[in-house]
Amino acid sequence: MSEIAERLHTVEREIEQAQAKRKAGTDEPVGLIAVTKNHGVEAMREAIDAGAAIIGENRVQEAAQKKETLERSVSWHLIGHLQTNKAKQAVRLFDLIHSVDSEHLLDAVQEAAQKIHKVQDILIQVNLAKEDSKFGIYKEDLPILVQKADMMKNVHLAGLMCIAPNYEDVEECRPLFREMREIFDRLKEFPLFSSEMKYLSMGMTHDYRIAVEEGANLVRVGTAIFGARQY
Repeated sequence: MSEIAERLHTVEREIEQAQAKRKAGTDEPVGLIAVTKNHGVEAMREAIDAGAAIIGENRVQEAAQKKETLERSVSWHLIGHLQTNKAKQAVRLFDLIHSVDSEHLLDAVQEAAQKIHKVQDILIQVNLAKEDSKFGIYKEDLPILVQKADMMKNVHLAGLMCIAPNYEDVEECRPLFREMREIFDRLKEFPLFSSEMKYLSMGMTHDYRIAVEEGANLVRVGTAIFGARQY
């Protein structure tokens, strides 16, 4: 078994252990997104052959190049910031876009999806900690963007995404993840037309265990699977 396969299975076991610590009502399965930014196609193939079913990429162009040569059937998720001028390409490439964070970008995704007769699955990225260094809308603005997405014919809002601050003590992430789950659950009760609160994407290599314990059902893990990025 390769090192990548061993690390992948370790992450999967730790996700299962974290799920066992969840509170009642947050027992849905957890999807593991193997984040492949700056990792080559051979490493990606190793992870997929070991069971990785979802690939997460940060950049549209990098994903396009890899997709041409990967020769594997997987679900592709865009987890990095999306510029509006890349929306057309992103809609063609990705099954789920995690990082919709403005009305302007939402409009661009809708327009691009309409042109190719696709209904594009998206998540809304929330900047819960209000960090200047991160993208995402503030929670106060979330209802307006949810309602707008809900009325679009070529966009299917499927949940929320957030990135926690990179705290030295990872336990400091816990209150934020807990609040994010509370927001997610409240939106489930929202009278929505076509949207659904299906996915809560939160947690990366340093904090995915806590994210799962607090209710994440998608986690984005790169370094713990592939090792340090190759720049």
